[in-house]
Order: sequence, then structure tokens, then C-alpha cells
Amino acid sequence: MPIDLNHPHGIRASWRLGAALAVATLAACSASPSKEAEEAAKNTVACQLAGERVVVRFETGEARMLMPGGDRVTLYQIAAASGVRYTNGLMELRGKGMELQLVRDGTVATLEGCRPYAPPQ
Repeated sequence: MPIDLNHPHGIRASWRLGAALAVATLAACSASPSKEAEEAAKNTVACQLAGERVVVRFETGEARMLMPGGDRVTLYQIAAASGVRYTNGLMELRGKGMELQLVRDGTVATLEGCRPYAPPQ
């Protein structure tokens, strides 16, 4: 049976329905991260570069970087004597564990404070 908005109880029912939908929407927003997001976070680190945040996600054969200005950069894995090494011909990411360096235009910059990325809750 449809809600009669002209009837006093119809307005209350409509309001209750709207409130219930708002609560359900807020509950969905506060849900924990998806399995995909949690899995991606396991291969992701957040670091500081010149005081700004850089996020690096390691995938099979590549490293995807989110730079401070919002630019996305993909680097491809190349052979390294030890540790990791990724490049796209313009920039290079190299290091071991959480000790990473970024090389751009021949200048080496250390990525500081690298730690595993934690997805927003």
C-alpha cells in the first residue's frame, strides 16, 4: 500500500523511511575496508618525500606511485644486485625493505619514514 503524504501518519511514515535510509547509508560508509583494499594495503607503503606524502603500491613486476601533487607514476621492475629496483626511464625507485630512494634527473632523494600503508577505517 502506498504512503499517503496528505494523511498525517503518511508524513511520519515517510520521515521514518528517510531516517532509516540515512542510518543505513551511514552504517555502510563506516563499514570496514573490503578484502581487496586490505590485500592491496599489504603491498603498499606510505613515505615522506621532502615533507610530502608518497604512496607506493608494489604489484607483480611494477611499482605504482601516488606522488604528492596527485600524479600517478608506474615504474617497471628491473634486475637489481640486491633489494628492489624499478624504473620508467625518467625516474627510478630502489632500495631494500622500507629503505627506499627515488632518483629523478640524476638526483637521489631518500623516501623517509616509510611504513606499511593502513587503509582508512
